[in-house]
Amino acid sequence: MTHGTVMPVEAPATLAWSEKAKAEVADALSRYPVKRSAVLPVLWIAQREWGWLPPAALKLVAEAVGLPEAEVFGIATFYTMFNMKPVGRHHLQVCMTLSCSLMGSDRLFKHLEKKLGISHGETTPDGRFTLRRVECLAACGAAPCMQVGFDFHENLDEKQTDALLETLR
Repeated sequence: MTHGTVMPVEAPATLAWSEKAKAEVADALSRYPVKRSAVLPVLWIAQREWGWLPPAALKLVAEAVGLPEAEVFGIATFYTMFNMKPVGRHHLQVCMTLSCSLMGSDRLFKHLEKKLGISHGETTPDGRFTLRRVECLAACGAAPCMQVGFDFHENLDEKQTDALLETLR
C-alpha cells in the first residue's frame, strides 16, 4: 500500500482572527455566563477560519475564553471533530462503533484504505481525501455510515462508496 501524506502545510507561528471571525467569537462569548464555557463554539470558529487547529489557533482560542493553552489543547484533542493537522478537501469519517461495525464498517474502511492507498489519519498525496475512523456518528439505524465533511451517507456498501468517491473527484 502506498501511504498518503499529511498535507504540506506548515503551522503558522502567529495568527489573527478575521473581522468576521472576531464578530462570531464575540457573539459566542456573549451567549455564555462564563467565557470558558464558550470553548467548543470558539474552537469551531477557529477550525472554520483555518481549516484545522494549528498551535497558534489554539493560543487565540485560549486567550478568547480565558483558559490555559494546555487545557484548550486537551479539549480539542479529546473530540474527533477537531482537526489537529490539515485534512484533505474531502474528510471521510467512517463510524466504527458497534452498530456500524456489525453492519460492515470494518470491511468498508478496509475497502477505502485499498481504494485510496491511505490508512487512518492519512491524506492522499493529491490532498483530495483524508480518511479517519471515528466513534458514533449517531446513525445506528442506518449503519454503516460515513460523514464526508458535514454530509452523512448511510446504509453504505462498497459499490455505493465507490460511486460517492467518483462524485467527489
